[in-house]
Amino acid sequence: ADEEMVITITRRGYIKRTALSEYKAQRRGGRGLFGMETKDDDFISQMFVASTHSYILFFTDSGRTHWLKVYKIPEGERRSKGKAIVNLLEIDEKEKITAFIPVRTFDDKSYLIMLTKNGVIKKTLLSAYSHPRKGGIQAITLRDNDTLIDVQLTDGASQIVIGTRNGQALRFDETRVRPMGRTSMGVTGIRLDIKNNDYVIGMAVVKENATILTVTENGYGKRTDLSKYRLTNRGCKGIINIKTSDRNGPVVALLCVEDTDELMIITKQGIIIRQKTSELHCIGRNTQGVRLIKL
Repeated sequence: ADEEMVITITRRGYIKRTALSEYKAQRRGGRGLFGMETKDDDFISQMFVASTHSYILFFTDSGRTHWLKVYKIPEGERRSKGKAIVNLLEIDEKEKITAFIPVRTFDDKSYLIMLTKNGVIKKTLLSAYSHPRKGGIQAITLRDNDTLIDVQLTDGASQIVIGTRNGQALRFDETRVRPMGRTSMGVTGIRLDIKNNDYVIGMAVVKENATILTVTENGYGKRTDLSKYRLTNRGCKGIINIKTSDRNGPVVALLCVEDTDELMIITKQGIIIRQKTSELHCIGRNTQGVRLIKL
């Protein structure tokens, strides 16, 4: 049957679907319901509603994509943990899932933007991925020593901000990247300072009036208004996003956030902190930021 399901995916790669009817509507100020039971160092990282007839596209670090029909995801109760995604897809044990996109229809108006660790960006029509194949297909051809780190669904007219480990950021219009075929290599998204071991840590598809949240390895971070990042062309070096001082350490994440969002930060030892992004005041670009979590 074509029905709406709540899909939950945890940080450690467990997935399940639950009928939307299990999450009954409550009045504002209600006590809520118990959700998924997870281990101490795991939590729900993604939760969205999708039809049983929709697909979820999973992308691996080696540049391959796999399909999973929502009705093939094991159904679980609200509290159950779900099943490891790797057990549902035919992926190599060395491969790691780095992104996933829920898709209802493979139309000719949406695009997939892919970004690699070495700063290569690629834009392809979503419809190019509409033919599922057992064992997956090549989503992007990678050069030596490169990995696919992020994939985003766009409308073809969005703006992109790319962030690097050494604290650089580049903002440009998606129209600067021409659409390419499914197996093509892509073009230069950001020019990296290879001598100082710089590499890309992520990208954000941004809306106007958005804020960019940057988090560093030593638990510091900051929010900055999008207007502070001037619009340039792709293939440039970018501008300073945050100071990667000895106090801060290198950048580990870059996200587009709004005041209504909440943030979950997890350390290598499995310590989690949850906080409102509205508690982080917007500050300048070329600054060190504030402590987000004590390590």
